[in-house]
Amino acid sequence: MIENELDNIEEIKEDLEDSYSNDDLYNINSWGADLSFRELISMYDEDELLKPELQRKYVWEKPEASRFIESILLGLPVPSIFLANTKDEKKLIIDGYQRIMTVVDYVNGIWSKDKKVFKLSNTEKINKRWRGKAYNELDSSDQRRIRSTTIHAIIFEQRAPADNDTSLYQVFERINTGGRALMPQEIRNCVNQGSFNDLLFDLNKNQNWRTLFGKEEEDSRMRDLEFILRFLGLDTDFIRTSDLSVISLKKYLNEFMGSTKSQCPKTIQKRRDKFNYVMNFVHTYIGDNAFYNIVSGEETKIRKRFYPTIFDAICPAISIAHKKLGNDMPTENLEEKRLALLKDPDFRKFSSEGTMQISHIHGRINKALNYLFGISYE
Repeated sequence: MIENELDNIEEIKEDLEDSYSNDDLYNINSWGADLSFRELISMYDEDELLKPELQRKYVWEKPEASRFIESILLGLPVPSIFLANTKDEKKLIIDGYQRIMTVVDYVNGIWSKDKKVFKLSNTEKINKRWRGKAYNELDSSDQRRIRSTTIHAIIFEQRAPADNDTSLYQVFERINTGGRALMPQEIRNCVNQGSFNDLLFDLNKNQNWRTLFGKEEEDSRMRDLEFILRFLGLDTDFIRTSDLSVISLKKYLNEFMGSTKSQCPKTIQKRRDKFNYVMNFVHTYIGDNAFYNIVSGEETKIRKRFYPTIFDAICPAISIAHKKLGNDMPTENLEEKRLALLKDPDFRKFSSEGTMQISHIHGRINKALNYLFGISYE
């Protein structure tokens, strides 16, 4: 285990080291296209140009934005942008959002940062010809220059598989040049916009879940969203019947979230109902410590840190028991039974070693079913 005292999540080494190279990465087309800012502004205004959810905030400061506009007016080269074609024939901005939005804001007249009239900085760093001017104060020739300036775009399109965007995840992971390394769920949130992504945000507001996760405020790096996805992904027929020996959790969750089935309204509703039922059951019958571990050597003391593999054992166990037992599910002394589960040497092994080995996923869910409900995993 790797511990960060400033966090509430017990990090598992195998999760942190999980990486994969997917052949899907090579099932893509990419080509270059020179797009004018006139075209990009039109695409943005008509919702054909999509900005990733995590980039909803414009972060450039006025001097930086002003210098970029001045570079265009001076005819200087503009760095390339990266776009990805989506299934509905729109384009997702992989890299270049700040540059595009700077021009969109300047031409439209309002700066996203403060919602005021966008005027270039009134400093000596800006050519006096344009210093302190808004777009509508420029000469018509300068206005045309901005709109007609082209920026080179490298555009990606996934050829296969047709039912998910797994290769786009890796393209985004490798190319995005934002100021921080993106967490896996942040990238999924960019690549897989749609009904399932919206569902995760909605479920993340569930008050029982927020209490059980241990943080009232939503996680800024979307790890809480990933745990919801993790539970839904590990409680599936694929996991129950898989003949694989081990899975890459990152790859599996990418494919699970990006699949066409995940956007089906009936599937969305089933997952909503399942998650809400399980969170209510856990909160009501096990309690706020349900996803915490015991302190090693002090088996009556609770370690108040969210433990992923306890979470992904107990939640599928409850879901499976509900399907098998319905209203006959035992509800008495479940916290005592959970504490006994945590002391089981096999459960401790399944939860801390080789955690994405299929046999260990099955093993810890089976142990949870045994201790909590007296039934077995099949």
